Amino acid sequence: MKNENIRNIAIIAHVDHGKTSLVDALLKQGSVFRDNQAVEDRVMDSNAIEKERGITILSKNCSCIYNDVKINVVDTPGHADFGGEVERVLKMVDGVILVVDAYEGPMPQTRFVLERALALKLKVVVVVNKIDRPDARISEVIDEVLELFLDLDADEEQLNSPFVFASARNGIATKDYNQTGTDMKPLFETIIEHIPAPEGDNEGASQVLISSAEHNDYVGKLAVGKISRGSLKVGQSVMLCNYHDESKKTRSKIVSLFVFEGLKKVPVESATIGEIVCIAGLENVGIGDTICDFNNPEPIEFVKIAEPSVEMTFMVNDSPFAGKEGKFVTSRHLRDRLYKEAVKDLSLKVSDGETAEQFKVCGRGEMHLSILIENMRRDGYEFQVSMPKVLIKTIDGKKCEPIDRLFLDVPEDCTGVVMQKMGVRKGELVGMNPHGSRMKMEFLIPSRGLFGFKSELLTDTKGEGVINSVFERYEPWKGEINRREYGSLIAHESGDSIVYGLFNAQERGDLFIGAGVPVYAGMVVGQNPKGDDIVVNVCKRKHLSNCRSSGADEALRLIPPKRLSLEDAIEFLADDEILEVTPKSMRIRKIILDHNLRLRERGKIMRGEI
Repeated sequence: MKNENIRNIAIIAHVDHGKTSLVDALLKQGSVFRDNQAVEDRVMDSNAIEKERGITILSKNCSCIYNDVKINVVDTPGHADFGGEVERVLKMVDGVILVVDAYEGPMPQTRFVLERALALKLKVVVVVNKIDRPDARISEVIDEVLELFLDLDADEEQLNSPFVFASARNGIATKDYNQTGTDMKPLFETIIEHIPAPEGDNEGASQVLISSAEHNDYVGKLAVGKISRGSLKVGQSVMLCNYHDESKKTRSKIVSLFVFEGLKKVPVESATIGEIVCIAGLENVGIGDTICDFNNPEPIEFVKIAEPSVEMTFMVNDSPFAGKEGKFVTSRHLRDRLYKEAVKDLSLKVSDGETAEQFKVCGRGEMHLSILIENMRRDGYEFQVSMPKVLIKTIDGKKCEPIDRLFLDVPEDCTGVVMQKMGVRKGELVGMNPHGSRMKMEFLIPSRGLFGFKSELLTDTKGEGVINSVFERYEPWKGEINRREYGSLIAHESGDSIVYGLFNAQERGDLFIGAGVPVYAGMVVGQNPKGDDIVVNVCKRKHLSNCRSSGADEALRLIPPKRLSLEDAIEFLADDEILEVTPKSMRIRKIILDHNLRLRERGKIMRGEI
């Protein structure tokens, strides 16, 4: 039977194409808020980091009602590093809304998410968003979307997917882009007409595939999934099973049951097929598990999440300032936190490192891992991380590395310098397309060649360059890439930085610290643009005598220090450097702090003894 009163959809798109804004418009016009209720923008981005960065990191559920039909909506991330969030929620829905920018058209993540949706035979509604942009090129974008469908071997029914044209920010949609819409009614109608109602055996044994999990301070673990067969009731005894692990069979009991109404979870006594539910009371449940009838356990196959491609080593902080700022500092704290994160985020792989104080963490990209680092430092953790490295595979006896498809949108007069940088980083040009005064370029480049490139691109294009990339495939090793053309300025001794010492050090390069900052020997305090590491004494004081006075220091003018964000600091790291992360500070340091020992080690490497 079909449950005609429900539609389950996921909103998928490339980053910044307007998914969360579209959800805002659907909620505002879908009987969720009062007429006079003040509603903030991007209401679904509830996480603090999401609000700060203006991106969606975690998939979230909500619902709205149109003509007595409940539409369950899943808002998904658009950044390629969080593609695992998209992949796992697609099993929970019966159709997707593919949002495409009216100027940019299909982008790398558009291809990735659409490919996953077509493979699961989901129905697609294409929304061309931002039609109010003065540079919108709607007819060309329609052709580009259809070409993308053809490239992904869409069947005839998928090729006939309906198009809706919208301005999510203004809350309007229309089926004819030559006519201005007045509200979101055309999109609501298209969803109800084109997205199929969920169907299944209402009288059969219970079956719910868990697609996401979260933690609540009051009721413990919450598991979210769609009821594929039968029904669920509060107090019902169930069996937890896993399609890929036959040994996992755990008896459990449903303590509480919730459904999504607007942005809230509303408790219910029972729910039937097609409903997306939130279940409490299942402590051992994980993403990919199936909640089955106790007497008839039949697990559902779960989608295989794409493998991670970047690895970092997380380790206990052993710097001279260790333990001063963090609440959780031991290897036990670090281990527990990382393994718990791996249960929630299927794209993340965690394993024990070479020592008891090290852990290997593999993710989908630098941003994926930097968000984890940022969340941990905000939770009070203190630790160190190594330079990111790509995961190497041996395929048919050959050493292979991950290759990314890179899309650049740069001013036309910056094309030459970008091509030069791509050549150094082993990038291969596969497409070039002028758009007015800008140039769109497409490259295939080793993933390691992108480390540190974003900041260089912004400098080379005076902040106007746009960069997007997505994992493509593994290919044979492309050779050595000189990732850093600069060196580090390293503190000579421990103490507080002094104006006199900083004034002398700033002649050597760009400083990362100002006066009065505690430093230790071996800590990186700046960048040397000439390529070599230089030891500087930022704690050096002016020797006073009857000819010299401290008042003369007032004439010294310091250049404002270069403040590094977390991503900047990770990109800066060299092989022999690590990043010390605490709730209050981030410090780049050499692995070997003592200058003489560092020189001896470097000599051994140059002589081939190591």
